[in-house]
Amino acid sequence: MTTTLLTQIVCPSCTTQNRVPQQRLGDRPLCGKCRAPLISGHPINATDANFRRFIDKSDLPVIVDFWATWCGPCQQFAPVFSQVAAEMATQAVFIKLDTEANQQTASTFQIRSIPTLMIFHRGREIARLSGALPKPQFVQWVNQQLDLILD
Repeated sequence: MTTTLLTQIVCPSCTTQNRVPQQRLGDRPLCGKCRAPLISGHPINATDANFRRFIDKSDLPVIVDFWATWCGPCQQFAPVFSQVAAEMATQAVFIKLDTEANQQTASTFQIRSIPTLMIFHRGREIARLSGALPKPQFVQWVNQQLDLILD
């Protein structure tokens, strides 16, 4: 008898929880409710209203970029975050949270400087890093944290 491992993923469009067989994550699964892609390869723009749902209800690690529109380093880092989100779409959920528009969440997580990068797994904060990184260092940091989670 074969056991199929199911992975919970929150739909980026309607925030419905979906269960997807782990081996099908790369097959562009669709939300069972709204039929939107569950894995788009683009960062999700989260809000105060839906942020907790993404970090609490996802079986995949969630990587968050806390940023603001007026922050130069945040703007410079945005393309790097997007590129890595596309390359690692089946390994983690990538979320951006504008700290100016979502001050409640920024305050809850005591974001004092931006950009701040955080990794969550099943609702728990795993790692935090302040400052923008070049792509090779960002990928290395993410992989190190994912290795710790998966061990």
